[in-house]
Parts: sequence; structure tokens; C-alpha cells
Amino acid sequence: MIRIKICGIRDIAAAVAAAEAGADAIGMVFAPSRRQISPDIAREICRALPPFISKVGVFVDAGEQEVKNIAGYCGLDVLQFHGQETSEYCSRFAQKVIKGVQVRDEQSLLRLAEYAPYTLLLDSYHPAEKGGTGHAFPWELAVQAGLGRRIVLAGGLHAGNVLAAIQTVKPFAVDVSSGVESDGNKDIQKIQTFISTIRRWEYHGES
Repeated sequence: MIRIKICGIRDIAAAVAAAEAGADAIGMVFAPSRRQISPDIAREICRALPPFISKVGVFVDAGEQEVKNIAGYCGLDVLQFHGQETSEYCSRFAQKVIKGVQVRDEQSLLRLAEYAPYTLLLDSYHPAEKGGTGHAFPWELAVQAGLGRRIVLAGGLHAGNVLAAIQTVKPFAVDVSSGVESDGNKDIQKIQTFISTIRRWEYHGES
């Protein structure tokens, strides 16, 4: 079964709706971006979620102690690093770690060996933004990167292309943010459609 992460969640209603629709993980962004939320709001979201939903914090080149403080305060299960964090940096935390990598071309794949101990999240390259751009990258690069390792596929996914992405890449999980938004805000109907599209295909072979 493909795991599904809804990222860039900023309020309890969207978080709970995603969980009830069948999401496996909820992502909250603590790095500077239009989706950034405060630790106080993230803590409320984490407390409102039902059991067995992974609570993921997204950070970009944050200080070690800052990450640890936020993770403990909010009750995060997983840390997702989207900057220039080294493998040694990633090893300093008690939580599970996902290392985000922006994929531009084959050269982008050369660094992946450094992060062998961690699940990789492959996202589209953007010179200014670290994720949530709404643009896909060539999935054949994700196929190369995923050989013999567990990956999370991100970048420009939405209900209309996610099945093709899954069938091409065969990822461990998919991650969506802008693909389930309307006017920059999470759209509960789009979240439900994204998840149900995957689950129907898994259970019944329907597209």
C-alpha cells in the first residue's frame, strides 16, 4: 500500500479531514515559506490528530537545538529536512528522518549515496523554493534514484497524475501540497479526491 502524506497543513480542520480521508502522515512546515506555521499551532494540530497518523515537521537548515525544541514541544514523529543538511546532522535526532532532495538532472542524484540510512523525498528543483512548487520533475530520474532504496515522491502531484507517477516510479510514499490547494489554501475536497483516487486504484484497480 502506498503511503500518503499531505504536506503544508496549517489548521486543525484540514489536518483532521486529511486523516479521516485516509492520509498516513500530516506535514507541517516550520521553515520560512507561505505555508510556515508556528509551533503553537502545530502543537494544536498534533494534539487534534487521531492515533497512528504520523506527524511530520519540515525544516530547512535549522539549528539542531531549534529542531529538537520544536519536535519535543509539538510531539513530532518524523523530521523532514529540505536544505543542505548532512547525513551526520540527520543522525543527531531521535525521530525518524526523511531527507528531501531537489532533483534537477542526473547530477542531482550523485549526493544520494550520502543519505543511505534515510528515506529520501525527491522533489522538483526550484532556485528559490524548497518544495510545494506545483511542478513535476522527470520521473525517470526518480526511478534511477529509487533503485534499491525507499523513496517518497513529491513535486507537482495531483489527483490527475498521481496514478501515472505511482505506476512509473513505484515509490514507498507520495507527498502532495500545492496539488490539494485552491487559492493557496488546503482544499478538503481536493485532499479527499487525491487520497480516494489512490485507494480506489489499490483496492479495485480503478483509475
